[in-house]
Amino acid sequence: MSHTRPWSWVPTLYFAQGLPYVVVVTVSTLMYKDLGLSNTELALYTSGLYLPWVLKPLWSPVVDGFGRKRAWTVGMQAVGAAGLALLGIALPTSAFLVASLAALWVMAFASATHDVAADGFYMLALPEAQQAAWAGVRGTAYRIAMILGEGQLVVFAGWLGARLGSSAGGWSGAMLAASAVFFVVAAFHALVLPRPDADVPTAQGHGLLTEFRDAFVTFFAKPDIGRILAFLLLYRFAEAQLVKMIGPFLLEDRATGGLGLTTTDVGFAKGTVGVAFLVAGGILGGIAVSRGGLKRWLWPMVAILHLPDVVFLLFAWLQPASLWTITAGIAVEQFGYGFGFTAYMLYMILISDGPRKTTHYALGTGIMALGMMVPGGFSGWLADHLGWRWFFAWVAVATIPGWIAAALVDIPEDFGRKRT
Repeated sequence: MSHTRPWSWVPTLYFAQGLPYVVVVTVSTLMYKDLGLSNTELALYTSGLYLPWVLKPLWSPVVDGFGRKRAWTVGMQAVGAAGLALLGIALPTSAFLVASLAALWVMAFASATHDVAADGFYMLALPEAQQAAWAGVRGTAYRIAMILGEGQLVVFAGWLGARLGSSAGGWSGAMLAASAVFFVVAAFHALVLPRPDADVPTAQGHGLLTEFRDAFVTFFAKPDIGRILAFLLLYRFAEAQLVKMIGPFLLEDRATGGLGLTTTDVGFAKGTVGVAFLVAGGILGGIAVSRGGLKRWLWPMVAILHLPDVVFLLFAWLQPASLWTITAGIAVEQFGYGFGFTAYMLYMILISDGPRKTTHYALGTGIMALGMMVPGGFSGWLADHLGWRWFFAWVAVATIPGWIAAALVDIPEDFGRKRT
């Protein structure tokens, strides 16, 4: 077992996990809006990119059973870096849409596979006693990637596009720069990641598939599977639509109902301040549950997740011009999202408990991605056909399924509460 210090690889490993995800899922929406796609097109195309995360439980046994997780991790980082380079090259071309979507699909599959490999590697490379101690570091590194990706990368694309006189040129340069950084990260990990003795294939062929089949069957045989699926699919039904359309709404011209911000403004307001408040909400949500338990905090979290959606309804009707007013509203909504999402993540841990918790949790994350993909996919069509005012009114109504799903779940009294 290599004795490489965790500080030399844990932060960069989870930075590498976060950056491709935020580019594929969030930054791509802003990019396509800036490049002139309609809300219907960009929502449909970018929501489909969730599919690899929906399906990753299907090939997670392959990553677990064949090859070393270290090799999978470094290899998928190299593929992700190549995908970023292809994206940067594709954007200034006449066939930019098809070519850029192909590059994003490559990145999405690589990122989803990297999630499986990196999380497995983390558990093999660190003693069990250290895994919890480093959980905060890995979470922070992932969130830094979100801030740099959704914030500074978008700001840089806007700045560069303004100087080149071309939005496509700005986005191209930003993605090529991100690719260079990611290639360096992959090369760094090829050198410094430890080589755990336990990092060996765990199963072969038929036995591997049998184990996954059994895990799949036992997950869907859970006594409350109907309520479980309702919660996983509906808790964020409204938020999935809101999140997909926030960026396009901010960038849309004021004459057509949007707020008319520049790409640089959106990178600051949503990608920097907004993500910071998202992180703060998640941290405070975790602290709250550790003190009072999930059952006690479930309804406050449902309320804090859904009620701030009204902020965007007010923005659509009032169209404030002040960037600071808009930023403050985004901060409130993102804090609520982070705080309320804590209940969702802890519920997935609760339902995954048991002898097959790793695979059951992977299945839960796949269903979670499906719950974001489908509502996000039709959100752009709704925005184009209803207009921004009535779209956000619909989002407020669409929170009702989330309230109902929360009312149906059964949570043990002390689950999530820190024992003293």
